[in-house]
Amino acid sequence: MSPIISISGLSKTYATGLSALKRVDLEIRHGEIFALLGPNGAGKTTLINIVCGIVTPSSGSVTVGGHDIVKDYRAARELIGLVPQELAITPFESVWQTVSFSRGLFGRPANPAYVEKVLKDVALWDRRKSKIVTLSGGMKRRVMIAKALVHEPQVLFLDEPTAGVDVELRQEMWQVVRTLRASGVTIILTTHYIEEAELMADRVGVINKGEIILVEEKAALMQKLGKKQLTLQLLDTLQEVPARLAPYGLNLAHGGRELVYTYDTKAERTGITGLLDDLSAAGIAFKDLQTTQSSLEDIFVDLVRER
Repeated sequence: MSPIISISGLSKTYATGLSALKRVDLEIRHGEIFALLGPNGAGKTTLINIVCGIVTPSSGSVTVGGHDIVKDYRAARELIGLVPQELAITPFESVWQTVSFSRGLFGRPANPAYVEKVLKDVALWDRRKSKIVTLSGGMKRRVMIAKALVHEPQVLFLDEPTAGVDVELRQEMWQVVRTLRASGVTIILTTHYIEEAELMADRVGVINKGEIILVEEKAALMQKLGKKQLTLQLLDTLQEVPARLAPYGLNLAHGGRELVYTYDTKAERTGITGLLDDLSAAGIAFKDLQTTQSSLEDIFVDLVRER
């Protein structure tokens, strides 16, 4: 199946000389949730704004559903819904008026039944007559999603969709995203909450200083780059790691009450058996042990640091 979005050699240099994107190549598949991660200023929002026709690229090409975003702007833009970081909605209109108006902006005929469906999908049907100004921050975010969906796009961009939203509303928002994905909408999101990308995404892309440094299936990424840690809770406090254990690269933690051993999950041998034997030979006893797997956030930080 051909990708829904195809980006080739995309670059953007602003008049100030800032190079925001450097020859980005990226393909987004139909029906996936793609998480784009990167530190502040990495180029995430610039990339989204170019695909959505808000910013003009310096070079390269982007197609959405086979339509070039420059040569066939209208057809490409009709396929896209965008939920920006900023809450840009008229405060004294009702939810129904705001969402219905957005549909008309794309030249779509009035369709009250579809507006109703969208509002129910984002759990706003009961507030359809409420003025925007009376809504909570989380509800306003959902209005933004409804506005982006009401013209029936195939692709939805969510730029930091849960920024400033409390934990409970954030969970509600992700339930909305799951529902949209199940209906066939392709979702591209940027987020600072990396645990959410870990929970939701099918694939992960990492961008840093305007360059895509990695695109990988989330599960494969965590298996390939993830490390595990074995934490040993010691019976007696240890002042320093004995020299004979130096090859294991152990770290003392919690005031010498714990030993931490980091090992590669994809290595043929973990070295744990040898470590336990050598600990016993060194007279170091432990009362408990546990293992932890590195998170997507750990992997992301390591990748950016390497670059």
